[in-house]
Amino acid sequence: MTILIIIATIILLSAIWFNIPYSPVKTQFHNDVATRLKSSAAITGTLDSASIASLPPLIQKYLKTNGYIGSERRSHLIMEYKDVDFGMGVNKPRIKIDYTHVDFADSPNRLAFIDSKMFGIPFQGYDYYMNGKGGMKGVLAKLVTLFDQTGPAMDKACLITYLAEAFFLPEALLKDFITFTQIDERTVEATITNKGVTATGIFHFNDAYEMTSFTTNDRGQISPDGTIEYTPWEAQCENYKTYSDGIKRPTVFRAVWKNKDSDFVYFDGEINKVNGAIRP
Repeated sequence: MTILIIIATIILLSAIWFNIPYSPVKTQFHNDVATRLKSSAAITGTLDSASIASLPPLIQKYLKTNGYIGSERRSHLIMEYKDVDFGMGVNKPRIKIDYTHVDFADSPNRLAFIDSKMFGIPFQGYDYYMNGKGGMKGVLAKLVTLFDQTGPAMDKACLITYLAEAFFLPEALLKDFITFTQIDERTVEATITNKGVTATGIFHFNDAYEMTSFTTNDRGQISPDGTIEYTPWEAQCENYKTYSDGIKRPTVFRAVWKNKDSDFVYFDGEINKVNGAIRP
């Protein structure tokens, strides 16, 4: 009888712990965002044609066509996703996640929080790039660390992720840590440098001047055992719509490893909000 009571108590306490809002990972994310916002350089005014005149013509057309001219200049970007189809690895289970990331314009810093469940048990992740150091950790049941990846390859991977999202934060495009070379009427090469690390990729645009993809060979695919393979990586943007703030953005974002045998789409999500603006 005593054993049954102990088991029932453990189950009850676990259920309570799993369902209360608090979690160490979420708290760390929110605390880090709050700290970074306090140190973020203040920006005022609106984005105008004069402020983007130094950018390649293709990028200027992107900003003008999609409604950024006349919009508030922002020091940071907040993007929220709901029910993202997320792959844990090739031929491994897929889960649904909610995903929120915050990118900063004054330096290439990025913080992201993953919220999900695996077999009914909370699974949360923290993806970060701060002061030149990147990392990604996953925690099960709010306590058990499943993985905690850091190191030079992760630093570069996180820096590339920031670059891939930079077109949603126009202020970042104006900073000297990103340089651009227009290749032709539909492609621009971008190079980002921070803390001695440099990465390069190419942004692709369609005839409507929508940024449709970002491709790079500089991102390493890190296996659970720590081995690294440099595989072509692509961020895909689709289904542009005008959000409630009047800016036209994609509503679908995918992250894809272009493996030799087949593409592996490990992140396939619909954007829910950008800086509080709601998608139609």
